[in-house]
Amino acid sequence: MDYFSAFAISASGMSVEKMRLDVTALNLANVHSTRGASGQLYQPLTVISTAKPGAFAAAMTQAGNASLGAQVTEVRATLTPPRLTYEPSHPDADAKGFVAYPAINPVNEMITMMTATRAYEANVAALNAARVMAMKALDIGGN
Repeated sequence: MDYFSAFAISASGMSVEKMRLDVTALNLANVHSTRGASGQLYQPLTVISTAKPGAFAAAMTQAGNASLGAQVTEVRATLTPPRLTYEPSHPDADAKGFVAYPAINPVNEMITMMTATRAYEANVAALNAARVMAMKALDIGGN
């Protein structure tokens, strides 16, 4: 595997983890919202990521770095039922006094955020290691 492949793999991993952080921040921002921009209840989102198609075969045959790494396949709503809270004085309360909030667990979202941050940091470390190896190879070749 050449250095550009290592750079491509790390970059794609960082891109996926950035998307995961963005979606987690969006979920946390809407934890207490009762209506979205469309007037409907906000649906929590989740990121689905996979290896790029043919990534394993490309790595084994050295067929270029364009198909190496990870990709975001989809960002989709979790379609979980809302969390109902009894607040009869709230303007969005129903006839029984319950307000529907998105089913977002802040603890799970924080764990996702910490995991994505650590994965991003691991990709940065791998990118830096590949960069150092490339620089050392240039130093060896120059002598």
